[in-house]
Amino acid sequence: MSDGGGGGGGTVRAAGCLLWRRCGQGPEIEVALVHRPKYDDWSWPKGKLKPGEDAEACAVREVLEETGMRCVLGAVLPTSRYLTDGRLKEVRYWAARALGGSFRPSREVDRLLWLPPTEARSWVTHDRDRPLLDALLLTWDDTIY
Repeated sequence: MSDGGGGGGGTVRAAGCLLWRRCGQGPEIEVALVHRPKYDDWSWPKGKLKPGEDAEACAVREVLEETGMRCVLGAVLPTSRYLTDGRLKEVRYWAARALGGSFRPSREVDRLLWLPPTEARSWVTHDRDRPLLDALLLTWDDTIY
């Protein structure tokens, strides 16, 4: 049996986004990476589901909390599964277009970078985050909205 994201010994459920924006008037995009000082890592915005919250709502909320950006969800990206603190963590991801907002550093996320995808690939800390970037780029035609 699994739980929503909080206590117990089940699967930790989380959701996040590969947040993107256009660079000027061209077809090029930038993606957002967040730095979490607790782990000293660079990753995609994500977080645990709250009780009763669905994954889509969680993804949008986490993007807003961690980046200060409002967003609209696009293509579904692969789900990431890995062990953390001896428990399975399952993170559902979406492509998400940034609609605007402003970043404010916090204890949880102290820096935000907007980078071209090729540069972002070298900044992400965890190897498991790179295939998500590949998936975003493969679905790119479907995410222009």
